[in-house]
Amino acid sequence: MEMAIAFRSSLTPSSSSSSSSSFSNPNPKRSLTFSPPPLLRSQFFGRALSSASIDKTPFHSRSRNAIRTSVKCSVSGATEAAAGNPKKRSQLMRRRDVRNIAIVAHVDHGKTTLVDAMLKQAKVFRDNQVVQERIMDSNDLERERGITILSKNTSITYKDTKINIIDTPGHSDFGGEVERILNMVEGVLLVVDSVEGPMPQTRFVLKKALEFGHAVVVVVNKIDRPSARPDYVINSTFELFIELNASDEQCDFQVIYASGIKGKAGLSPDNLAEDLGPLFESIIRCIPGPHIDKDGALQLLATNIEYDEHKGRIAIGRLHAGVLRRGMDVRVCTTEEACRYARISELFVYEKFSRVATDAVEAGDICAVCGIDDIQIGETIADKISGKPLPAIKVEEPTVKMAFSINTSPFVGREGKHVTSRNLRDRLYRELERNLAMRVEDGETADTFIVSGRGTLHITILIENMRREGYEFMVGPPKVINKIVDDKLLEPLEIATVEVPEEHVGPVVELLGRRRGQMFDMQGLGSEGTTLLKYKIPTRGLLGLRNAILTASRGTAILNTIFDSYGPWAGDISTRDQGSLVAFEDGTTTSYALSSSQERGQLFIGPGIDVYKGQIVGIHQRPGDLSLNVCKKKAATNVRSNKEQTVVLDTPLDYSLDDCIEYIQEDELVEVTPMSIRMCKNPKAAKKGR
Repeated sequence: MEMAIAFRSSLTPSSSSSSSSSFSNPNPKRSLTFSPPPLLRSQFFGRALSSASIDKTPFHSRSRNAIRTSVKCSVSGATEAAAGNPKKRSQLMRRRDVRNIAIVAHVDHGKTTLVDAMLKQAKVFRDNQVVQERIMDSNDLERERGITILSKNTSITYKDTKINIIDTPGHSDFGGEVERILNMVEGVLLVVDSVEGPMPQTRFVLKKALEFGHAVVVVVNKIDRPSARPDYVINSTFELFIELNASDEQCDFQVIYASGIKGKAGLSPDNLAEDLGPLFESIIRCIPGPHIDKDGALQLLATNIEYDEHKGRIAIGRLHAGVLRRGMDVRVCTTEEACRYARISELFVYEKFSRVATDAVEAGDICAVCGIDDIQIGETIADKISGKPLPAIKVEEPTVKMAFSINTSPFVGREGKHVTSRNLRDRLYRELERNLAMRVEDGETADTFIVSGRGTLHITILIENMRREGYEFMVGPPKVINKIVDDKLLEPLEIATVEVPEEHVGPVVELLGRRRGQMFDMQGLGSEGTTLLKYKIPTRGLLGLRNAILTASRGTAILNTIFDSYGPWAGDISTRDQGSLVAFEDGTTTSYALSSSQERGQLFIGPGIDVYKGQIVGIHQRPGDLSLNVCKKKAATNVRSNKEQTVVLDTPLDYSLDDCIEYIQEDELVEVTPMSIRMCKNPKAAKKGR
């Protein structure tokens, strides 16, 4: 790969000072290509550049305004190729009044907070309107967990240009959301933390964006952190572009430094504007308008599905060609052979933070379509006569599976509304309509279903949503999905990154080593005394790891994982050393019984709780399970002559749904109801450790 480096003489004073004019009208003849840091020049471009042509000014001390405002951002040739064949490309045109962008990043790097600031500064809300934080995280689960789970659309208007913004999840388990959303946009804002730099999910979303040929604007967020290291972050991001085989044009990325929470952005880390103006200008200038066939046959790919009680199913997607009108008769196609006819009843576009009804939508805009009750993600809404389907959306395969079955405990039906296998089956298969990265198949028995997803969290979110909808069921322990290639057993491997304070590095390294993890990088993070560990580890070794790492680091470690590849079977892994404490009989727990039971381990329950035979009530302090009578009552004989003893009980462990699923082993189940989460021994499985 070769890259042209500008001569110092081409940076005249006029070009460095007129930043506003270069935003609105960049001059192609005076364009500069991104000049990589000195560290990277020698590594990647040494053979292509002569010493006379290299600008020797240090990267961090150079006037970034002069460089950046003179750059003419370009789009990869992949974008042009994706639009169609060369003959057809001559008929295509670009819309100048619309930009479609997705905001992608690793979890907790500040995407949703940055979108908040963009909406506020674009005057989407009234000055006196009360607006909650992370306005795009509208789902209850998203607010409780502080993560984005579903991608969402909004739009703003800046200098007569409509910018459609899609906020995407940052957690690797929801990568399927990001993969299909990239079909709707021409560019991405890649948000990177100013201290952490590129993380596993950064690599994943960037790889997908580059494969689509999208233009990339890199936003170094949280630049106001005390230990921010922007030079390191830019170098690391550039290296990542090279590793992912980015084209020359894609490596010529614009860098914006921002503080999403303060709503400021700038072209250099120590000179931020008072608003996000530089960010908006870069979006208009560096991300191209949609490539459309205005007079062609209608084509819209359904990329997302929403449901409304009054309007029914709503398909969301970008119109690739033609004009879509309300009341129009269309074809809905999966392939050219599989088509059906429908009529558009209502049509919406995104304006500010809401959907607005419209009579017609031109090619290039993102819209929502009502009236097609059986529309699925990946189907094409096409012209009734000459329409052809667009390529279907492809997402990567799941790596973890769990067994869902009807509730068979003695407490069945006490709390849930939907308890039958038919209810469970209908709900699981309905989830497939909008969750493309998930798979559901029938199990060994009529009341068992195997649900496969990208990771444990991916399936746990489904479980949590179902229990809030009134479903009652049981789930088994997560298992990895292995492959057999050339008679060799392969298992999924993941890249795990752990941020941990230096004093707890030893126990964490020992823990990861026991789970067949192989360290390939270790570095200090800024001035905060934190060490970043990077491991390649089997997905099996990650099951139950989060709680173990928190225990080893006294709650200070942060674990992030992402799927890497399939590799050879790593051997047996012991994920739990301790057994379970199991209730001996049905009944209600008593303080008297619990006071003696707590000497055997840590309990999950307190006094006055109904339990049943086989329910797991605690963690045994030794390997193997132990049956306890936690409902035993004190004998009432000779009460007066014996002085009553004061019973002091330890505080029971409060395990969440995620904790329970991480805890259980092969012969155990989690009982999920709208009000309770219990663990029990699986009566069908062979009892182990007795």
